[in-house]
Amino acid sequence: MGFTIGGIREMRSGTRRRGRSSECTTVAEFTGLWGWDVVPGARAAGGACSCGHPDCAAPGAHPLDFAPVVPAGATLDEVSKAWSEFPGASVLLPVGQAFDVIEVSEPAGRRALVRLERMGLPLGPVTATPDGRAHFFVAPGAAAGLPRLLYRMGWDDPAALDLRGLGPGTHITAPPSDRGGLGPVRWLRPPALDSATRPPAARLLLGTLAYVAHRSRT
Repeated sequence: MGFTIGGIREMRSGTRRRGRSSECTTVAEFTGLWGWDVVPGARAAGGACSCGHPDCAAPGAHPLDFAPVVPAGATLDEVSKAWSEFPGASVLLPVGQAFDVIEVSEPAGRRALVRLERMGLPLGPVTATPDGRAHFFVAPGAAAGLPRLLYRMGWDDPAALDLRGLGPGTHITAPPSDRGGLGPVRWLRPPALDSATRPPAARLLLGTLAYVAHRSRT
């Protein structure tokens, strides 16, 4: 990836010396340390989206149409140059490349996370959104196979679980950016070198997530 933990500490120190924004440092960690593409996204205030479209379907929760992707591997200098073109943009991560996402309600996600950690199962990053959803990062390809995998586990009606997969063509807001004017996205489990670059297969988590999601709705 080109970065180490020590390199990130040095990068943060350099950021303070040069006056670069903490937002750029965060994006550079995503691209350089975790190997994720990043996209500048719209923000929302008072229900209005910064994209300028009065009928925006997802205010403050979509990429800026005119903003290019900041690719995995981009350095702090490259990130700072790219982000200077879109000051105040939110930080969005494209889904379906380095990872897919399993989304559940935040209460169910928190309970499932405790169970999974106690079981010692491999886990990737997990975020919580201000609208009460939890996003579990899993290996790419999970979203397409999720209905079939749930069916094989005995869940005949996946929609009833309030659990869904997010794959190619979708984006999630990354911490600590604001989503939809509702507040910041938070890490429930932050990225780590042993999981962010190699997120777990969905099948390792799905049984627990489905069970807890079901119990949360009954």
